Amino acid sequence: MTDGTETTPAHRYTAELAGEIERRWQDHWSENGTFHAPNPVGPLSESGKPLPSDKLFVQDMFPYPSGGGLHVGHPLGYIGTDAYARFNRMIGRNVLHTLGYDAFGLPAEQYAAQTGTHPRTTTEANIENMRRQLRRLGLGHDERRSVATTDISYYRWTQWIFLQIFNAYYDEEQDRARPVAELEQQYAHGKRATPDGRPWQELSRLEQRELIDSHRLVYICEAPVNWAPGLGTVVANEEVTADGRSERGNFPVFRKNLRQWMMRITAYADRLLDDLDRLDWPEKVKSMQRNWIGRSRGANIRFPAGDKVIEVFTTRPDTLFGTTYMVLAPEHPLVDELTPSEWPEGVDERWTGGAATPVEAVAGYRKQASRKSELDRQESREKTGVFTGSYAVNPVNGEHIPVFIADYVLMGYGTGAIMAVPGQDQRDWDFAEKFGLDIIRTVQPAEGFDGQAYTGDGPAINSAHGDLNLNGMGVEDAKKTIIAWLEEHGHGEGTVQYKLRDWLFARQRYWGEPFPIVYDSDGLPIPLPEEQLPVVLPDVEDYSPTTFDPDDADSEPQPPLSKASDWVEVTLDLGDGPKKYRRDTNVMPQWAGSCWYQLRYIDPTNEERLVDPENERYWMGPRPAEHGANDPGGLDLYVGGVEHAVLHLLYARFWHKVLYDLGHVSSEEPYRRLYNQGYIQAYAYTDSRGFYVPAEEVEERDGKFFFHGEEVKQEYGKMGKSLKNIVTPDEMSENYGADTFRFYEMSMGPLDESRPWATKDVVGAHRFLQRLWRLVVEEESGALRVSDAALTEDDLRILHKTIAGVRDDYAQLRFNTAGAKLIELNNHVTKVYGSAGQTPRGLVEPLVLMLAPMCPHIAEELWSRLGHPDSLVHGPFPVADERYLVEDSVEYPIQVNGKVRSRITIAADAGQEAVKAAALADAKIAALLEGAEPRKVIVVPGRLVNVVR
Repeated sequence: MTDGTETTPAHRYTAELAGEIERRWQDHWSENGTFHAPNPVGPLSESGKPLPSDKLFVQDMFPYPSGGGLHVGHPLGYIGTDAYARFNRMIGRNVLHTLGYDAFGLPAEQYAAQTGTHPRTTTEANIENMRRQLRRLGLGHDERRSVATTDISYYRWTQWIFLQIFNAYYDEEQDRARPVAELEQQYAHGKRATPDGRPWQELSRLEQRELIDSHRLVYICEAPVNWAPGLGTVVANEEVTADGRSERGNFPVFRKNLRQWMMRITAYADRLLDDLDRLDWPEKVKSMQRNWIGRSRGANIRFPAGDKVIEVFTTRPDTLFGTTYMVLAPEHPLVDELTPSEWPEGVDERWTGGAATPVEAVAGYRKQASRKSELDRQESREKTGVFTGSYAVNPVNGEHIPVFIADYVLMGYGTGAIMAVPGQDQRDWDFAEKFGLDIIRTVQPAEGFDGQAYTGDGPAINSAHGDLNLNGMGVEDAKKTIIAWLEEHGHGEGTVQYKLRDWLFARQRYWGEPFPIVYDSDGLPIPLPEEQLPVVLPDVEDYSPTTFDPDDADSEPQPPLSKASDWVEVTLDLGDGPKKYRRDTNVMPQWAGSCWYQLRYIDPTNEERLVDPENERYWMGPRPAEHGANDPGGLDLYVGGVEHAVLHLLYARFWHKVLYDLGHVSSEEPYRRLYNQGYIQAYAYTDSRGFYVPAEEVEERDGKFFFHGEEVKQEYGKMGKSLKNIVTPDEMSENYGADTFRFYEMSMGPLDESRPWATKDVVGAHRFLQRLWRLVVEEESGALRVSDAALTEDDLRILHKTIAGVRDDYAQLRFNTAGAKLIELNNHVTKVYGSAGQTPRGLVEPLVLMLAPMCPHIAEELWSRLGHPDSLVHGPFPVADERYLVEDSVEYPIQVNGKVRSRITIAADAGQEAVKAAALADAKIAALLEGAEPRKVIVVPGRLVNVVR
């Protein structure tokens, strides 16, 4: 004590000491390759050293290297997987855990367009910053295996996978992908007939290519896309707001058809759906994927319309008699052919949209519909549409029914046309009421039901004509009967449809993977030979696509790569002499690189093949039968946010299945087990103007909140710059130490639940680590304060109960409850030995080891000071002694006539007669019995005693 102030002991565990310890151990791990996971073969194998028989492959979802760096919400899952991986290393498993970067994407491209800085420069700087932040947290990653999708050595193999998919077709007989070379052989040898029956040899080169291309798993077609002229690029559905504008820039977005690369993911719809049952995934995610794939059983029905035929898919063919009109999507290819130049006589004015001719009505409505997003079109309550001027014929009764176009019908589902049955569909009911169309019920509603569409079960009504009579049948019988009738009369057939659409696989951007494709003089896409990979992204002067007047829906994309004329126009020898070709100026979507990164983690330096089969089989192959039948293989644990539940996971599963079919991998699925971590959210504060104020400057007084003296309003939501409530892991590590931050994040609540961030609560985690430190290190001198004293029976029981509980918690990702158990044990040791000057080694060493997965730096430091020369990263992890897990006494509640009246504590091994005697001898029970013998005494061993008077 000097001049009235207390000095901090020289060896107290402070943020400054924590930082020094953490940096030192991080350097040690890096220098010694502590987290290197050996492969069976190749450069990352350890020759002469047998691999552990038990392995674990843990993976986090790819982060995007943002220029803003990390806030405390980002590392939640990373710390969780690190603790899980560290625990498994300590129990002897070979653990592969690394982290790469999903580094292509719009933000770097936008920044490049604004500043002229190459996207690679920005991206690599962001990656280095993120690596620095993550290293500060002590994450135990195998740094040799880290990749970025923008590495040329990485996207070479992304291009290679594209070629495998391009050169494959789906063989429906074998129910798997096969090389298109086999398909060509089948046509050439007459084992497969050409569409028009001509021999293969009589087809021209162009006809042969067009036929083969029509089967490929990657193909080019006219596809409806979201075109934003103001951005100069196509945007994904997820990037379009409900009012039909781009999220970025708020420009109008139009639906239009463009020639685009498509991936035939629909060929895998059934396997993607059925194999969900083989995966250890959250049921919520499985349901989301099932709904996205949307398998529906029903019928295709053909409606004649003049010399054309409109085909629809419906899951309710039993309601066909109730079809009173038809609706086509505005983009449907038949719309132009069904639109006459004049309105038919007597047309209802409500149907015309006020236009003088059908052509004007259709053109005006199409433009209006093109401004809406698909989401808005699906959710819009107000029904709009116009009559095409044509009628179709209902095949079951010959009725002529008007054909409309309306935006609530989408080209992306079914055939882009519906038979409208307003009596059984509320959307159709609302449309029919607005346009004065007939409503005919075909299912008898429940008694008292009226005024809206009826979607329940019931007998068929109003459903008879000629030899077809469904009346009185239930829905399922009516479906079977109508499908049989349609097939017999050539009007349709039973079928299965899916919501899932083929994957639009092209972007009019710069910062993405170039396609390994060139076009010949006939415009045919020619795959490059593998030896000409990678196709390296060229430098360009302008990274922006050509933009247009935001309202110019007729404009056409001009991607940035189209300006690199020396790169686009190229002379190549592809086996038949030098020829001129044109490169594709689109790039792959950002999803491409994240479809397969688990495979590159396995074999990151392999230049000869995508992944060595032996390495892939070791890390991802199906488990032996003793682990459970029908195992699909895949990595052992995949952790990430639920926002990727559908698209990323579906696309990755599709690519992996193609690679499996073609023999490149042994696993049928990429991710055997999936775990969705929750989110860290934060309080934000707004002043009287509604402006956000810095959250760290807000004070709480008497349940109210103040910013510089002014009362502000508290709200709860996502952490972000705009809300001025960001807290960074750098700040936490600087102010408390990375271990404190790690322990706090893991202790806040279950890993799979969201929770609010509260910086003021971090101090509790720091104090826990300080108490543990004091059990080992004398704060004034730094001397060790540990003894070899024997443990008491009480010590042993508490210790081994904690070991058993913590082991189970770590194995089940229950870090919050593991932390609570460690705090409880630490409190016991502090209470009993904290003031004694000596802590039993038998207590503190297991405590340090159990803490290591969550707080690895302080654990390593204390383990070293306890006299152990080797790192604890590879164990040992304490094992509970079963002898100390058996309770020596048990508490019995005593019920009298069903109500608990007292409790007794008795030896756990006491027999039923001893328990009965002790219960009847209890003073409260004896008083209630008043000396009388009970009619019955029931003892439930270990649980309760029930006395019946």
